[in-house]
Amino acid sequence: MGAAVELEVAGRTVRLSSPDKVFFPEPGYTKLDLARYYAAVAPGILRALRNRPTTLERYPDGVGGEWFYQKRAPKGMPDWIPTAHITFPSGRSADEMCPTEEAAVVWAAQYGTLTFHPWPVRATDVDHPDELRIDLDPQPGTDYDDAVRAAHELRAVLEEFGGLRGWPKTSGGRGLHVFVPIEPRWTFTQVRRAAIAVGREMERRMPEQVTIKWWKEERGRRIFLDYNQTARDRTIASAYSVRPRPNASVSAPLRWDEVGVAHPADFDLATMPARFAELGDVHADMDDHAYSLDALLELARRDEHDHGLGDLPYPPEYPKMPGEPKRVQPSRARREPTS
Repeated sequence: MGAAVELEVAGRTVRLSSPDKVFFPEPGYTKLDLARYYAAVAPGILRALRNRPTTLERYPDGVGGEWFYQKRAPKGMPDWIPTAHITFPSGRSADEMCPTEEAAVVWAAQYGTLTFHPWPVRATDVDHPDELRIDLDPQPGTDYDDAVRAAHELRAVLEEFGGLRGWPKTSGGRGLHVFVPIEPRWTFTQVRRAAIAVGREMERRMPEQVTIKWWKEERGRRIFLDYNQTARDRTIASAYSVRPRPNASVSAPLRWDEVGVAHPADFDLATMPARFAELGDVHADMDDHAYSLDALLELARRDEHDHGLGDLPYPPEYPKMPGEPKRVQPSRARREPTS
């Protein structure tokens, strides 16, 4: 696999073993290619990860091999990479990697990390999110262009309810993500409630194009606004993360005037460094803003009071939550005998 190499990253030396190991067989990208990619976009991805507990999606033998999510900080992690203590819905807890330097990202690449999944919180306050993250997920029969149409309507909804501004990015697949920096004064439950309110407003405006139905059998050929991505311990791939796809696509930050012009296929491990060198981080100003969720939470209250629209199902691994409806898919519920 070749002799180990050393990379200099922002004043740190990172050792990379087996640099010639192929991680993406179709284009032939190696571990060294992956590490050099993260070194090239390091200021951008560090902006997305800085001081955030981060789960690592690791592929030690590249795509096609075994993989896993590393939630607890890896053994042997250098002492210059701090950790943050987080608690899961089960009540269990862990110390997660919490990047504060560019070299931390390249160090994680040495261990086969393709995708970084940061929590929407900072290490200084792990119970109050500072980002509202909205995931527009194309369902079978829909595609990226459908997600684009939903994203532009979402932009209008955010502006209408509190003058919120979202920063869009490709998912690295067929979908789009929109992140809104918020004041860190609401709980995970409240932020999730705001996401549900956004989803319901989107359904009202685009009933044939957007859904927040949790059960797949009810979604149809629509874009699913995945409100549960705001639940505690649910994360979304960071900007600039490489995705475990054959072409080594990446989650690309976009300007709004690029949404619908650029395409996910434009952004991969080979093309993003040139874009970054030319434009820098197009989301660099996100941390300069922090919006209020008051208007969205008021919308949620009106939905409940005027329309009887309460909570929605949580992910299956969650304990039963207060106010949550029955967590049974509709077709199964219809088959169950009534008592």
